[in-house]
Amino acid sequence: MTRLAYDLDLPELAELVKSWNEPAYRAKQIWQGLYQHFWQDPDEFTSLPKSLRDKMKAELEFSVLKPSIVLDASDKQTRKILFELPDGKRIEAVLMRYDPTTTESGKSGRIRRTLCISTQVGCAMGCTFCATGQMGFTRHLSSGEIVAQIMYYARYLNNVDERVTNIVLMGMGEPFHNYDNTMAAIDRLNDPDGYNFGARRFTISTSGLVPAIQRFAEEKRQVNLAVSLHASENERRTGMMPVNKRYKIEELIQACRDYVNATGRRITFEWALIHGINDTPEEARKLASLLKGMLCHVNAIPLNPTTGYTGQATTRERAEIFRATLEQAGIPCTIRMRRGIDIQAGCGQLASRV
Repeated sequence: MTRLAYDLDLPELAELVKSWNEPAYRAKQIWQGLYQHFWQDPDEFTSLPKSLRDKMKAELEFSVLKPSIVLDASDKQTRKILFELPDGKRIEAVLMRYDPTTTESGKSGRIRRTLCISTQVGCAMGCTFCATGQMGFTRHLSSGEIVAQIMYYARYLNNVDERVTNIVLMGMGEPFHNYDNTMAAIDRLNDPDGYNFGARRFTISTSGLVPAIQRFAEEKRQVNLAVSLHASENERRTGMMPVNKRYKIEELIQACRDYVNATGRRITFEWALIHGINDTPEEARKLASLLKGMLCHVNAIPLNPTTGYTGQATTRERAEIFRATLEQAGIPCTIRMRRGIDIQAGCGQLASRV
């Protein structure tokens, strides 16, 4: 039975190489081939003897993702790929390109190549406005299946002399519902002898699983944390996000405050602006009161449309009033750019339908 190469951490790979009666240093060579050269076939490891490459072919699997559909947005800055897994299940992962903008004073901003990565097939959280939540839950992804999405895009970008700059685990699934595999994937990608991707360039998004937030705080990781909030009162949030039945807003916000106190790191709250529902100045004032005194930032984005939800996106004018109201109350807020809407690649739009 073969094992997915990306499912192994370096000590596990070293044990496998040892079982093949190969020198210990061969594990590091394989590791660097995977994560520094982005090789995906044993035949690419030409620095290794053929006998070792044959063992790798017999016992390791490298190509776990089969690109089924590739879609590029009309702005040519967003690419979404539907991947098929060996068991026939499907996931989506997105590449978003952000280039410096030209202003009268010159170029501003920096080049970013951000990946939006999935951690599950489907999602058990059931958020009403999210296409993945509307699917329901099928299964967790292994740590290697999470890593493989990133390596696929890293290889693609490397071929055009670009590199991944940010990774957000905001694709299909609730990362904290698949906590161990998600963190194992991040640790593997963070390894300085491998891909060496900085912890602070990862962002994990959660719908508010309080015990996982508490565990995350105790581990004092440098990974960024984003919490999907979307409402400041329990009745409304429960109607939008069933997870609120189990973890009320008060408990969630206390866990967030504890996280900030334990780590000293700023937390981000995500807010999908829905016309006439949660985009009013009154709602902004309630949110500001809820977050008062916390080291935090609000990322607001006009709702992205999905077939299973009838709510409409806010207008640009209402979004700006919402932002200004928050900032007047001392809460930093950014209105995020909507990307890839025409190919259903925006936040909350990912699904595995063909």
